[in-house]
Amino acid sequence: MTSLTSERRNQAGLRGWGGRSLAGIVLIVFVLFFLIPIVWLLFAVTKSSHGLIVSNPFSPGSWADFAANWNQLFGFQGGAVTGWIGNSALYSVGALVITLFVSIPAGYALALTEFKLRNPLLILTLVVMLIPGTALVLPIFLELNTVGLIGTPLSVILPMSFFPFGVYLTYIYFSTSIPRDLLAAARIDGCTELQVFTRIALPLAVPVVALVAFFSFVQNWNNFFLPFIMLPSSDGYPIQVGLTSLLAATPAFNPSSAGSDSIQLPTLALGTIVSILPVLIVFLFSQRFLVSGMTAGGTKE
Repeated sequence: MTSLTSERRNQAGLRGWGGRSLAGIVLIVFVLFFLIPIVWLLFAVTKSSHGLIVSNPFSPGSWADFAANWNQLFGFQGGAVTGWIGNSALYSVGALVITLFVSIPAGYALALTEFKLRNPLLILTLVVMLIPGTALVLPIFLELNTVGLIGTPLSVILPMSFFPFGVYLTYIYFSTSIPRDLLAAARIDGCTELQVFTRIALPLAVPVVALVAFFSFVQNWNNFFLPFIMLPSSDGYPIQVGLTSLLAATPAFNPSSAGSDSIQLPTLALGTIVSILPVLIVFLFSQRFLVSGMTAGGTKE
């Protein structure tokens, strides 16, 4: 009996060890699959166009080549890249401000107040949240064209500020993490509904506000299709759309672009890194709020 029990334990241990080993191998494969291109990209920006082809893909280049790539990138079309980054910041932050002013009160109202059409509005929010953003670009374009906003910053900022996912996040947070008795006590003490929201609920909702702000900023910064459709001039492009101009000026992808204003592959790689750097910086400085925001609402008061 003892030997049979011991044999079963050994078999269970082998199965557990085999399962952990398989999971570890799969994890390593996925890490390498995503990590290798990033490492190659980081090394590529430190090389010349010739060095990128002939040298070891995972060997660093030189500071001189990196400086040359930097100067070529920010000298492209008279400093167009700097303008594109500024446009991205304008569109992303402008839309983010409107999103916060709309999404947070809307989520609070749906979660903690009673009014007519509350449930239909909540269902409509969920339905719109599931509609792909690209499917709405054409009707939005026709609407903005009717009022003459195409080609202006508002043609990008206003559609970007429409963020039903932020409304749903705040609805979940206020529904599960804000004690209703606390709000009721504030109303008994004479606070208006606006004072209850601004003085009681909003200070307690800092984690979800940060979470909505991060998701909105990342979505706005990485948005390509909407500004590509709304902005006919490259002067108004954000950096994500501007990358297409860099790509078109790279002889490796467009042989007809060879000339004095052409872009080499290491410079294109540097442009890609520059385009994602603001999102990475925002993520690094907001990790604490993101973690608390994502775990908020896990338990119900």
